[in-house]
Amino acid sequence: MTTDSCTTVNIRAIPEADIDQALDLSYLVFHVKASEKARRHDRDILLGSARIGAYDGDRLAGQIAAYPLTLSVPGSRLPCAALDFVSVVATHRRRGLLTSMFDEVWRGCADAGQVLSCLWASESAIYGRFGYASAGETCRIEIDSSRPLALRIAPDTRPLRLIDPADAPALAGPFYDAHLAHRAGRVVRDEAWWRKHVLHLDGEDDDDEGFGPPRVVVLGAPGEPVGGYAVYRTRGPGESPGAVLVRELEADGAPATAALWSYLASIDLTATVRGPFRPADDPLLLLTADRDQVRVTRREPGLWIRLVDVRAALTARSWAAPVDLVLDLRDTAVPANAGRFRLTAGPDGSSWTPTDEAADLTLDVRELAACYPGGTRLAHLVYAGLVTEHTPGAARSLDAALATEWLPATGEY
Repeated sequence: MTTDSCTTVNIRAIPEADIDQALDLSYLVFHVKASEKARRHDRDILLGSARIGAYDGDRLAGQIAAYPLTLSVPGSRLPCAALDFVSVVATHRRRGLLTSMFDEVWRGCADAGQVLSCLWASESAIYGRFGYASAGETCRIEIDSSRPLALRIAPDTRPLRLIDPADAPALAGPFYDAHLAHRAGRVVRDEAWWRKHVLHLDGEDDDDEGFGPPRVVVLGAPGEPVGGYAVYRTRGPGESPGAVLVRELEADGAPATAALWSYLASIDLTATVRGPFRPADDPLLLLTADRDQVRVTRREPGLWIRLVDVRAALTARSWAAPVDLVLDLRDTAVPANAGRFRLTAGPDGSSWTPTDEAADLTLDVRELAACYPGGTRLAHLVYAGLVTEHTPGAARSLDAALATEWLPATGEY
């Protein structure tokens, strides 16, 4: 237990007996009117999380929940603390509560061996000062499906079949696992995660836009290897045109991608297909023959990550090219990360060792987190004045080493 700068507030673990109080605090801060189903869902998340509270007497004034995940990074998978329910009541703002609770988060990560932390930011201005950075952008894609989807390649001819969503973890799960390494920032799933967070099979999901239950379509005949799948929901015509909402789409190549999107765009009584959390380099954007028919309606920061243990994070990931540089790294929240280090890395491995040699680059841990999964170029941060390049070409060299084939993205939300 720690005490913040205002001696009446103590930072300590939230016991199970206070979970209802924690939920009420979250709903107050985020202006949520939660149904009983949503409350049960949130309660389950809190029960599975490490819970840190800021107590004013016996009442919660702030909280952070840290849910254990495993996250894909280039060439590896790493344990991660996914933060949720981050909140401070308005009467206790600007008193250092959030900083004090984050100090406990870092200690908890160290104890649990969690190399990374991640979150989905409701207000992105808050988290940069704690070392978090967007790991990449997501796109909101909208297809005008009032006419056949025009594509530049022929779709895969394997049969498409609807399956019982309850069978999706067994059928689509192995396909997802096999393709997990293709992009950084993706969550390693078990059957419970599929049921609760992807398919909402336990009834936790409340939809206020009139969409029906999840549907799952698979590419490939029974008994044959799965070539791809899509999880989606539909809404028939009424006060607004019928629509398809795509929760997730994975495919083993361009023809399979074309087949799944063509199917989704051909569903009767619908006039639009929406993909709210698609990668910024979604292949559909190249496959379409008419970009007026397939539009990006919004781009926004996706999953935010924080390197809690910089050495472990850097030495665990893969590297696309050799690099040998000295980095002067700033990290005011986790002092063990701060200092001058030599990064020697390449396709055969990497090392991160303290050094007194002159720095090639000076940067904050936030900027290193932005570049770590391959979605942000260090050279752009140098140009923006956020990273100092002491040795000409150092940023370009590190960019080449950090490069990935696909941009990082997460379909979780």
